[in-house]
Amino acid sequence: MMLQARGGQTAEELAAVAGQFMTTAQQRPEIGRITTTFSASTPNYRLEVDREKVKKLGVPVNDVFTTMQTFLGGYQVNDFTRFGRNYKVTMQAESEFRQEVRDLGLLFVRNEQGAMVPLDTLTTAVPSSGARFLQRFNLYRTAAFSGAPAPGASSGDALRALEETAAQVLPADYGFEWTGQSRQEVEAGNTAVVVLGLSIVVVFLFLAALYESWAVPFAVLLATPFGFLGALIAIKLGGLAFNVYGQIGLVTLIGLSAKNAILIVEFAKLNREKGMPLVESALEAARLRLRPILMTSFAFIMGVVPLMVASGAGAASKTSVGTAVFGGMIAATVLTTLAVPAFYVLIQGLAERLGGAPAAASPGQVTPAPGSHS
Repeated sequence: MMLQARGGQTAEELAAVAGQFMTTAQQRPEIGRITTTFSASTPNYRLEVDREKVKKLGVPVNDVFTTMQTFLGGYQVNDFTRFGRNYKVTMQAESEFRQEVRDLGLLFVRNEQGAMVPLDTLTTAVPSSGARFLQRFNLYRTAAFSGAPAPGASSGDALRALEETAAQVLPADYGFEWTGQSRQEVEAGNTAVVVLGLSIVVVFLFLAALYESWAVPFAVLLATPFGFLGALIAIKLGGLAFNVYGQIGLVTLIGLSAKNAILIVEFAKLNREKGMPLVESALEAARLRLRPILMTSFAFIMGVVPLMVASGAGAASKTSVGTAVFGGMIAATVLTTLAVPAFYVLIQGLAERLGGAPAAASPGQVTPAPGSHS
C-alpha cells in the first residue's frame, strides 16, 4: 500500500500521517502485521551555502554545487567498453574522505584568481533530521506499507480494513494506491465467482446437448455443491487461506463432481427409456456404477496427495490446490453416490409430469452391460 502526500507536504508531515495511519490500522482485528520503512527521524546535516561569501571570494556558485555532487554523491563522466562489456565511469571521493562533516575541509574549489578555496569556508552544516530516502509513486511523496492479514482473516478482509482506516484517518490532501499483488487482487475483484458461474453454465450446456434435455442436466449439476462443501471444509481444517489456488481447485471440482454424477444419470436415463420404473432405474444405475465411480475417484484422490504434502519452493500453491481437490473429491464421491439417484428421480419425475411420458427405447438401442464403464 502506497500512502501518498498529494498536497506537496514535507517528509515530516507525511511521516506523522503515516504513523497515525499505522497505529489505527494495527487496532483492526483483520490486520496481523503492518510495517513501513518510511521515517523522517534520520539524523542528517543540511549544507547551506553562503552565497554572499562565495560572491566576494570570486567562486562560481555552480562550481560549489558541482564539487559537492561529484565528491560526495558521485558524478558519471563517461562510459568505456572492454572485454565486450560497457562500464560506467563515475567520479567520487573515497568513503573515508566523505564520512564526517569536517571532511568538507579536504574539498577545494577554484576561484576566479586561480586560488583554491576549501568548501568548509563557503558552507555551514546545520544539524537536522529527515527522511533517509524519499520514495515517489505516481510523482507523489510516498510512504510504502507492507503487512499480512491476521490468522483467520483473508487478504480481502485486510484490504477492506485498510481502505476503511484510510477513509477514517487520512486528511483530504492524502491518498493511497495499491501495488504488487494487492493491486492485482483489487483489480481482479470477484472474477472468481464469475469464472465458477461460467464453468457451471458450460457444463450445463454440454450436458443439455448430450442428453437432449434441459431437465436432466440439473440432476448432474446438483452434485457440484457437495464438492464445494468438502473443499471448503478441508481448507478450513488445514488452516489454509482460500486463495486463488483454492479457487482453481473449485473449478476443477465442477468437472470431477459432474463426472461421477454423469456415470449414474446416463445409465438411469437409459433404464428409464427402456420402460423401467423411475425409482428402480435410478437405483439400478447407482448399483452398477458404484465400482467405476469409486475406482476413478479414489485414483484421483490418491493422485493429489503429493500436492497436499508438498514442501519447498511453491509448496503453498500446491498445498492449496491439493487440499481443495482432496476434500472436495471425498465429499463428492460419498455424497454424490447417495444423492444423485434421488436428484434424478426428483428432476426426471417433475419433467415427466410437466412434459409427458419419456420416449420409448429404439429397437436398435443396446443396453449397457452391468459393470461396463464409459
